[in-house]
Amino acid sequence: MGKTIAEKILSAHAGRDLKAGDFAVCKIDFAFGQDGTSSIIIDRVKELGTNKIKTKFCMVIDHNAPSPNIGVSRVHEKMRTFAKTCGLKLYDIGCGVCHQVIPESGQVLPGSLILGADSHTCTYGALGAFATGVGSTDLAIALATGKNWFKVPQTIKIKITGKIPKGIFAKDIILYIIKKIRADGATYKAIEFFGPVIDKLEMDSRFTICNMIVEMGAKCGFMPQDEKASAWLRPKIKGKGKIKHVIADKDAKYENIMEFDISKIQPQASMPHSVDNVSPVKELKDVRINEAFLGTCTNGRLQDLKVAAKILKSRKVATGVKLIIAPSSANVFLEALKSGLIDVFIKAGAVILSPGCGPCVGTHCGIPADGEIVISTANRNFKGRMGNPNAFIYLASPATVAASAIKGHICDPREYL
Repeated sequence: MGKTIAEKILSAHAGRDLKAGDFAVCKIDFAFGQDGTSSIIIDRVKELGTNKIKTKFCMVIDHNAPSPNIGVSRVHEKMRTFAKTCGLKLYDIGCGVCHQVIPESGQVLPGSLILGADSHTCTYGALGAFATGVGSTDLAIALATGKNWFKVPQTIKIKITGKIPKGIFAKDIILYIIKKIRADGATYKAIEFFGPVIDKLEMDSRFTICNMIVEMGAKCGFMPQDEKASAWLRPKIKGKGKIKHVIADKDAKYENIMEFDISKIQPQASMPHSVDNVSPVKELKDVRINEAFLGTCTNGRLQDLKVAAKILKSRKVATGVKLIIAPSSANVFLEALKSGLIDVFIKAGAVILSPGCGPCVGTHCGIPADGEIVISTANRNFKGRMGNPNAFIYLASPATVAASAIKGHICDPREYL
């Protein structure tokens, strides 16, 4: 019997043949924590009496960057001290979001096994890695032993077909899929994406789709390991390893094979307070907004900023609307500057934040007031997600967010494209 990508990667890291449903202890290639999770990681590593960290590990200060209060500043200092003491790489404030700076660093290779103390670690599946989020204590165990245990997931294969309609972006596609599969429809499954639509997508779009598979419960996800992925990786790995693609066998066994024809879908938006509560944007045109947020590990990349700038150029943000933009990394920020995108945003009336998570997690830089309505390119809209349980969050593509910021209400972006 052939193997899925997940079965192949975990078998290679366990040193024995595995199939879906098996349990195994596997060697970890790379691990990381961010400033919302690293404090506990550091405590647990010390409690375990670990003298030497036994897997590649880095930390990223992104969720609260720069620090909004004294408590967070203490955490940041704790991370800096630990990194210096142990000789670890630390991406400090301004570097960007972990799920952008780590792939940019060349640490993510096809076939690698990566643990992150952040639930959207699954983003790296766009590069063919088995990457998944774990709790801080599990991450500390991996640092102390170089290994962790896994149950090999069943795999769902998702084929995306059809011609991509005008005004439809990766965010619309994944929201449409999540609506169909539901928030718990792929719990602890691996997802393999394929099909002509996926083949056409640029890497930034593939990262967006993989980023959101956890919103339907998935453990990890994979994009095709094609020349497009290799071309993105080559200038970044710089001798860190060879690109060895991991491809599922033709006779691999899947729990389910699903097909989505996107030829006729419209721009999509996720409504409060659940990611799978999805509706066509045109049905939400009467929803007035107070805040628009463009950024995050889902949609803060250069391609996303370019789409938004195309809509915002020579236009103004509506009176009463706060448009907040956070590039996903310093590299993305610099490219946006060189391309004139930042100039467009500022002239439109946007506020530009330093690279990082911005207001996504709800600790600073744009917490909405009671009753305010936010449209965001983020990946979650749970009650209280942006820091106020009395606010309402809609999720949409960068195009929809930009168009809505201009109109002052949720707006179909196709009239601007």
